[in-house]
Amino acid sequence: MGKIAFVFSGQGAQHTGMGRELCGQVPASAEVFRKADAVRPGTSEQCFQGSDELLSITENTQPCLFAMEMAAAAALTEAGVQADMAAGFSLGELSALAFAGMADFDTMFSLVCRRGQLMQKAAEENPASMAAVVKLTAEQVEEICRGFSEVYPVNFNCPGQVSVSGKAEEMKAFGEAVKSAGGRMIPLKVKGGFHSPFMKTAAEEFGAELQKTELAAPGLPVYANRTAQPYPGKGQEAEVKELLGGQIVSPVKWEQTIRNMIADGADTFVEIGPGETLCGMIKRIDKNVRTFAVSDMAGLEAAKDGILS
Repeated sequence: MGKIAFVFSGQGAQHTGMGRELCGQVPASAEVFRKADAVRPGTSEQCFQGSDELLSITENTQPCLFAMEMAAAAALTEAGVQADMAAGFSLGELSALAFAGMADFDTMFSLVCRRGQLMQKAAEENPASMAAVVKLTAEQVEEICRGFSEVYPVNFNCPGQVSVSGKAEEMKAFGEAVKSAGGRMIPLKVKGGFHSPFMKTAAEEFGAELQKTELAAPGLPVYANRTAQPYPGKGQEAEVKELLGGQIVSPVKWEQTIRNMIADGADTFVEIGPGETLCGMIKRIDKNVRTFAVSDMAGLEAAKDGILS
């Protein structure tokens, strides 16, 4: 039997009501939201009742997603589903590291809140947006980006899909160039040019925050966005901080991450977070693996039945 990988969602799939059903029916999930509200009052209310507009503001999106994802992971653990390895897409990487025991909940949640604030500030200082480019190869997207002064390929998602971050005034012309090359540009539901030089100040300040925080090496393999390889182990905590601190300004090597996890034995992926975006990407990378998405009770039961039975 192959290994089970938990993969945690990034920004873009957040929605009103996320986590509410799990909180209402799973004690372990309710406890996560209780802890989140103790550190950041109003987090559960934003998740359960906040408007899409409110949830799209980065300093709200990140703590709300983290709380929802940790609640779903707690529900899986309570149900007896265990992970052999983990990864997370952008913000989801912090959820994966928290799940792997890098620090206690309060410490990790506080870091996520700070990360969201810093990225919000950087986004306001450097107006930019993100879009997914489909129907083109990564090489084609990189070539088109080279024709613009501030449009960067940042998320290498799966075959035929690369996300870019770009200066607002350049994105229309970039979209036309994509169309001319036979591709299509799809705007993303985020407010900022993440994983690009637009986030330089956020990365520097978050790195300084990490230096003040006591972190342990992950207790199971967590694959890093920057390298597509597992985070360093015990005794290399300084390297862990450096890797995590620079993640904000570095591309997400998601396709290679999934390929490496499969090479290391993963044949079952459980997406933890709202939506099924990562499941779709994973199936495009390798249609032979099994995928489950857990954001509510139906998803939890399907994953439990499919994996444990």
